[in-house]
Amino acid sequence: MYPNTQTQSLRTYESVDKVTQSGREIEAAVLTKAAVKLKECQDGWDAPDSDSRLEEALKYNQRIWSIFQSELSREDHELPKKLRLDILRLAAFIDRRIFETMASPAPDKLNIVIDINNNLAAGLRGSP
Repeated sequence: MYPNTQTQSLRTYESVDKVTQSGREIEAAVLTKAAVKLKECQDGWDAPDSDSRLEEALKYNQRIWSIFQSELSREDHELPKKLRLDILRLAAFIDRRIFETMASPAPDKLNIVIDINNNLAAGLRGSP
């Protein structure tokens, strides 16, 4: 009975944490999760389920970057236009890299996407 109560408490905490996080914190967490998924694929490149894990990780990255593109394309977005355009160009680069990796998988192709995700997440958190 105790582990069940502990599990429920953890779930409650996680749901409250999600509600209280800022947009920047959520974006940073999502980018970090995306980088971790890709890094796990790199580290387990020869694992039996590597193809399905890579597909899942690439699609996850593709979804979050598509959401960023959609949000940044709004004329009423609060970021300065030049910054929005720079991030949209970065998103287009990420899209190309994801498609290249889908077409011809190689672990080293994931490095740049992992680095960009981690660096952007660190910037959103305000850490170096």
